[in-house]
Amino acid sequence: MPDAAIRQRITDAVDALRVVDTHEHLEQEATRLKRTIDFGNWWSHYASSDLISAGMPPADLEFLRDAGQPIMDRWAKLEPHWAHVRTTAYGRALLLAARELYDAPDINRDTVEGLSARIAASNRPGWYREVLSERAGIAVSVQCGNTEGLDRELFNPVFHSDEWVMARTRFDFERLGQRTGVPIHTLDDLCAALSSALDAEQKAGICGMKSALAYVRILRYDKRTREEAERVFVRGFESHGGGVDWSEARPLQDFLFHQVIREGIRRNLTIQIHTGLQEGNGNFITNANPTHLTGLFMEYPEARFDLFHGGYPYGGELATLAKNFANVYIDMCWLHVISPTFAQRWLREWIETVPSNKISAFGGDYIFVEGAYAHSRMARQGVAATLAGLVEDGYFGEDEGIAVARKILRDNPASLFGLKV
Repeated sequence: MPDAAIRQRITDAVDALRVVDTHEHLEQEATRLKRTIDFGNWWSHYASSDLISAGMPPADLEFLRDAGQPIMDRWAKLEPHWAHVRTTAYGRALLLAARELYDAPDINRDTVEGLSARIAASNRPGWYREVLSERAGIAVSVQCGNTEGLDRELFNPVFHSDEWVMARTRFDFERLGQRTGVPIHTLDDLCAALSSALDAEQKAGICGMKSALAYVRILRYDKRTREEAERVFVRGFESHGGGVDWSEARPLQDFLFHQVIREGIRRNLTIQIHTGLQEGNGNFITNANPTHLTGLFMEYPEARFDLFHGGYPYGGELATLAKNFANVYIDMCWLHVISPTFAQRWLREWIETVPSNKISAFGGDYIFVEGAYAHSRMARQGVAATLAGLVEDGYFGEDEGIAVARKILRDNPASLFGLKV
């Protein structure tokens, strides 16, 4: 039986925490201030994919996003599909943001004009600090991409390695060489340029490395010889068109990803890897099964692998990996707005199977700030409910449940990325 007093005390303790956000793609405030922002901005991410899935024509989605169009004309395009999408967790996040940030009790025909006007009025200096730090209680967010004008009191960046691993044309090599000041004519030059780029990024204060290649290829990175990789590099370098065909580029990609891991080990940087569900519409989910990475976990025990999104839908596979390998960590970024039920069910099982220092319970993973706020609220609710259930069942005591909350929402990610909170 639920115990209201226990649930309230644990909820209060969770709500009082200053949390560490393991993953964001937020457009920086200085960039946002240069744009016209209104209700259409909320359909740039996540819920937009559900609209397409529900049957919205892509042209209507583009119209919805256009701040130059009358809001009620855009609402007319949205309304029939919103009726289906509002029940998804992506939809609930928007409803929560509307209610708690903009005092709109619902998103409907009667509220949309006022809500859009309040969103537009929020596009002012200091809004990010108010939303993320003061209202969401986020101590620091790990930011991937969109780092121009980065507020280092709110964000800490990671190095995105994918453009290095995916380089396969002469144009790619020249661009990376120009950026780093290391001319690239050989595979060794490419590796040296990668190292140089990481030198510069580490001086700028990165706290980790990130890969999202599960969007475009399988996560299995085979052991390749330098000679295999060199042959692909030479073919790409000598081409004057599209470079090496994608299907033939894997030996070079595999070799370079191993190189990225070795650089991470040398620099003591945690390596974040996208596993599970890919954002958008249409992809091969089996490419993103975290078990494809097992060979890397075995080969590089010195590395720290932070596996994203709870591996959704591969929660059991991720539990097995984190239980068996000391260098594998579970990251629940994005997960609470994919499915609150999955997040709570698997958080309980992960607590039962995986040492509690290996779970990070929140990462907003949004490109607009209101989404990050809503996700933080949903994550706190899910964590509190899960821990309260474990206390009620006698799995552990209330004090231990609150201590676990501190670990998974703050201490674990702070330690994993070397952040001062």
